[in-house]
Amino acid sequence: MKEEQINSITQNIIGAAIEVHKALGPGLLESAYEECLCHELSLRKIPFERQKQLPIEYKGIRLEAGYRIDLLVANSVIVEIKSVEGILPIHEAQLLTYLRLADRKVGLLINFNVSLLKQGIKRLVLGNLEK
Repeated sequence: MKEEQINSITQNIIGAAIEVHKALGPGLLESAYEECLCHELSLRKIPFERQKQLPIEYKGIRLEAGYRIDLLVANSVIVEIKSVEGILPIHEAQLLTYLRLADRKVGLLINFNVSLLKQGIKRLVLGNLEK
């Protein structure tokens, strides 16, 4: 997928997340934000998969280790939803690992537990995007 398409998808996801945050504010569980973000994406007719299983390839064997991607949007952008005091390096490492395992390039780490959602969004890119 080209960089312009990815940028458009991430902008749409961020817009949907901002709408959810404006309605709910901080302080709820991740599951509530996930449910509402999925509803908002549906209203906007943005395709997504929720709680997508993420197997691990280890020494030529495919293992179902119980990992799940919160959202895979338009089969290209991984969204990891948080409701924590602050984004830590381990959260970023988790998303980068998911990107690598799922063979995707772009992910959004969205922490809804902030007063202004813009402060809770990190866009991570694994490798280079196609132009």
